[in-house]
Amino acid sequence: MIAVLKQLFGYDGWANREIIQSFEAAENLPAKPLKLLGHIVAAEVLWYERIQGQKQSMPVWPELTLEQYKADAEHMAWLWQEYLQQGDAVLTKAVSYKNSQGQSWNSSVQDILLHVITHSSYHRGQIAAEMRAAGYTPAYTDFIHAVRNKLIE
Repeated sequence: MIAVLKQLFGYDGWANREIIQSFEAAENLPAKPLKLLGHIVAAEVLWYERIQGQKQSMPVWPELTLEQYKADAEHMAWLWQEYLQQGDAVLTKAVSYKNSQGQSWNSSVQDILLHVITHSSYHRGQIAAEMRAAGYTPAYTDFIHAVRNKLIE
Protein backbone atom coordinates (compact mmCIF):
# COMPACT_ATOMS: atom_id res chain seq x y z
CA MET A 1 0.00 0.00 0.00
CA ILE A 2 2.82 2.41 0.77
CA ALA A 3 4.05 2.23 -2.84
CA VAL A 4 0.57 3.17 -4.08
CA LEU A 5 0.37 6.07 -1.63
CA LYS A 6 3.80 7.34 -2.68
CA GLN A 7 2.60 7.34 -6.29
CA LEU A 8 -0.67 9.06 -5.37
CA PHE A 9 1.12 11.74 -3.38
CA GLY A 10 3.57 12.17 -6.26
CA TYR A 11 0.52 12.71 -8.45
CA ASP A 12 -0.98 15.13 -5.93
CA GLY A 13 2.15 17.28 -5.86
CA TRP A 14 2.40 17.27 -9.66
CA ALA A 15 -1.29 18.15 -10.09
CA ASN A 16 -1.04 21.02 -7.62
CA ARG A 17 2.00 22.35 -9.52
CA GLU A 18 0.05 22.13 -12.79
CA ILE A 19 -2.82 24.14 -11.29
CA ILE A 20 -0.41 26.75 -9.96
CA GLN A 21 1.32 27.07 -13.34
CA SER A 22 -2.03 27.60 -15.03
CA PHE A 23 -2.84 30.30 -12.49
CA GLU A 24 0.49 32.01 -13.09
CA ALA A 25 -0.23 32.07 -16.84
CA ALA A 26 -3.76 33.46 -16.45
CA GLU A 27 -4.52 37.14 -16.78
CA ASN A 28 -7.17 38.34 -14.34
CA LEU A 29 -7.39 35.08 -12.42
CA PRO A 30 -10.88 34.70 -10.94
CA ALA A 31 -11.03 34.66 -7.13
CA LYS A 32 -12.86 31.32 -6.74
CA PRO A 33 -10.14 29.06 -8.23
CA LEU A 34 -7.51 30.66 -6.01
CA LYS A 35 -9.75 30.20 -2.98
CA LEU A 36 -10.20 26.52 -3.87
CA LEU A 37 -6.43 26.06 -4.24
CA GLY A 38 -5.97 27.64 -0.83
CA HIS A 39 -8.43 25.16 0.62
CA ILE A 40 -6.60 22.22 -0.98
CA VAL A 41 -3.29 23.33 0.49
CA ALA A 42 -4.75 24.20 3.90
CA ALA A 43 -6.53 20.85 4.14
CA GLU A 44 -3.29 19.02 3.37
CA VAL A 45 -1.52 21.02 6.08
CA LEU A 46 -4.36 20.34 8.52
CA TRP A 47 -4.38 16.58 7.95
CA TYR A 48 -0.61 16.37 8.18
CA GLU A 49 -0.74 18.25 11.48
CA ARG A 50 -3.46 15.94 12.79
CA ILE A 51 -1.40 12.87 11.88
CA GLN A 52 1.60 14.42 13.65
CA GLY A 53 -0.45 15.37 16.72
CA GLN A 54 0.17 19.06 16.09
CA LYS A 55 -2.10 22.03 16.59
CA GLN A 56 -3.87 23.45 13.52
CA SER A 57 -1.71 26.23 12.10
CA MET A 58 -4.00 27.72 9.44
CA PRO A 59 -7.71 28.04 8.73
CA VAL A 60 -9.25 25.58 6.28
CA TRP A 61 -10.18 28.46 3.96
CA PRO A 62 -7.13 30.77 4.15
CA GLU A 63 -6.68 33.94 2.16
CA LEU A 64 -3.06 34.02 1.05
CA THR A 65 -1.24 34.88 -2.15
CA LEU A 66 -0.59 32.49 -5.01
CA GLU A 67 3.10 32.65 -4.13
CA GLN A 68 2.37 31.49 -0.58
CA TYR A 69 0.13 28.68 -1.79
CA LYS A 70 2.88 27.64 -4.19
CA ALA A 71 5.46 27.51 -1.40
CA ASP A 72 3.08 25.67 0.94
CA ALA A 73 2.08 23.15 -1.76
CA GLU A 74 5.72 22.36 -2.54
CA HIS A 75 6.51 22.01 1.14
CA MET A 76 3.56 19.66 1.65
CA ALA A 77 4.54 17.53 -1.37
CA TRP A 78 7.95 17.07 0.23
CA LEU A 79 6.52 16.43 3.71
CA TRP A 80 4.15 13.74 2.43
CA GLN A 81 6.94 11.89 0.66
CA GLU A 82 9.12 12.13 3.76
CA TYR A 83 6.29 10.84 5.93
CA LEU A 84 5.67 7.88 3.61
CA GLN A 85 9.32 6.82 3.94
CA GLN A 86 8.31 5.30 7.30
CA GLY A 87 6.66 2.43 5.47
CA ASP A 88 3.46 0.43 5.87
CA ALA A 89 3.62 0.30 9.66
CA VAL A 90 2.32 3.89 9.99
CA LEU A 91 -0.80 3.18 7.93
CA THR A 92 -2.74 1.40 10.67
CA LYS A 93 -1.98 3.98 13.35
CA ALA A 94 -5.15 5.54 14.76
CA VAL A 95 -5.35 9.32 14.80
CA SER A 96 -7.71 11.09 17.23
CA TYR A 97 -8.83 14.58 16.21
CA LYS A 98 -11.68 17.04 16.22
CA ASN A 99 -13.18 18.10 12.91
CA SER A 100 -14.03 21.69 12.03
CA GLN A 101 -17.42 21.29 13.77
CA GLY A 102 -15.68 20.26 17.00
CA GLN A 103 -16.72 16.60 16.76
CA SER A 104 -14.22 14.00 17.97
CA TRP A 105 -13.16 11.24 15.58
CA ASN A 106 -10.61 8.47 15.21
CA SER A 107 -9.34 7.48 11.77
CA SER A 108 -6.49 5.35 10.52
CA VAL A 109 -3.59 7.08 8.81
CA GLN A 110 -4.35 5.08 5.67
CA ASP A 111 -7.93 6.39 5.55
CA ILE A 112 -6.72 9.94 6.17
CA LEU A 113 -4.14 9.72 3.39
CA LEU A 114 -6.70 8.41 0.92
CA HIS A 115 -9.05 11.20 1.98
CA VAL A 116 -6.35 13.82 1.36
CA ILE A 117 -5.85 12.54 -2.19
CA THR A 118 -9.55 12.33 -3.07
CA HIS A 119 -10.35 15.66 -1.41
CA SER A 120 -7.66 17.44 -3.40
CA SER A 121 -8.77 15.82 -6.65
CA TYR A 122 -12.37 16.80 -6.01
CA HIS A 123 -11.46 20.45 -5.55
CA ARG A 124 -9.09 20.44 -8.54
CA GLY A 125 -12.14 19.38 -10.57
CA GLN A 126 -13.99 22.40 -9.22
CA ILE A 127 -11.03 24.59 -10.16
CA ALA A 128 -11.11 23.21 -13.72
CA ALA A 129 -14.83 24.00 -14.01
CA GLU A 130 -14.33 27.53 -12.67
CA MET A 131 -11.41 28.19 -15.02
CA ARG A 132 -13.36 26.91 -18.02
CA ALA A 133 -16.37 29.06 -17.06
CA ALA A 134 -14.05 32.08 -16.93
CA GLY A 135 -12.82 31.37 -20.47
CA TYR A 136 -9.52 29.68 -19.63
CA THR A 137 -8.28 26.24 -20.60
CA PRO A 138 -7.87 24.46 -17.26
CA ALA A 139 -4.76 22.54 -16.30
CA TYR A 140 -4.90 18.90 -17.39
CA THR A 141 -4.43 17.06 -14.10
CA ASP A 142 -5.82 13.59 -14.79
CA PHE A 143 -3.91 10.84 -13.01
CA ILE A 144 -3.69 8.66 -16.11
CA HIS A 145 -2.19 11.56 -18.08
CA ALA A 146 0.56 11.88 -15.48
CA VAL A 147 1.23 8.13 -15.49
CA ARG A 148 1.16 7.72 -19.30
CA ASN A 149 3.58 10.60 -19.75
CA LYS A 150 5.83 9.54 -16.87
CA LEU A 151 5.26 12.85 -15.10
CA ILE A 152 5.20 11.05 -11.77
CA GLU A 153 7.10 8.05 -10.42
